[in-house]
Amino acid sequence: MNFKRLLSYLIPIKIYQTKSDINKNLEITWNNGQLVLDSKNTNFSYGNLQKVLRFSLKKIGLSKISNFKTILVLGVAGGSVIKTLVDEFEYKGKITGVEIDAETINLANKYFGLDKIDNLQIIITDAEKFVKEINETYDLIIIDIFEDNIMPNFLFENTFISNILKILNTNGFVIFNTIVSDNSAQIRNEKFVKLIESKKRTLQRIPNLEGDNELLILN
Repeated sequence: MNFKRLLSYLIPIKIYQTKSDINKNLEITWNNGQLVLDSKNTNFSYGNLQKVLRFSLKKIGLSKISNFKTILVLGVAGGSVIKTLVDEFEYKGKITGVEIDAETINLANKYFGLDKIDNLQIIITDAEKFVKEINETYDLIIIDIFEDNIMPNFLFENTFISNILKILNTNGFVIFNTIVSDNSAQIRNEKFVKLIESKKRTLQRIPNLEGDNELLILN
């Protein structure tokens, strides 16, 4: 174990910092013996975020996931949920990752080996545009999109979720990772839940994960 990794059990050790047109600050840090990708105000990949998304995958179950043929990840960042699918769930089907910020993919390739995953295709584009235009369908769609620690408004709009459901296969699942850090975000999620219920979809809410995360799992 190298010295910086060992020291990170006491204090976080930043080893690289950069920025992009999308994210004004991106950091690679050793934290509790693990490399993580952070933005200015939140964990982007690995760390607590990986715990949240790993939990959501376990809620769906290994037996179901192993039978999925196609998985779509909207918001890749460092690719922690993709690594969980491949390394821990041994998923062999096709994974499509959509990420608007090419710099986070560069970091994911360099520090986390994302480009070594054979069954992964990365597309650099806007997720809102992608789900509107794509003709393929998916068994599992994971939505994990943040601008630093802010969730774009389009994620909660009828147009976006209608496009998501349009490309979701019968008996498929959607995992939506949200942050509820104040009253306005709580109201936003409540409105979104009512929108999902109006579409006659089954919805499971799992609040207060690793702090302010609320998982929404629907099928």
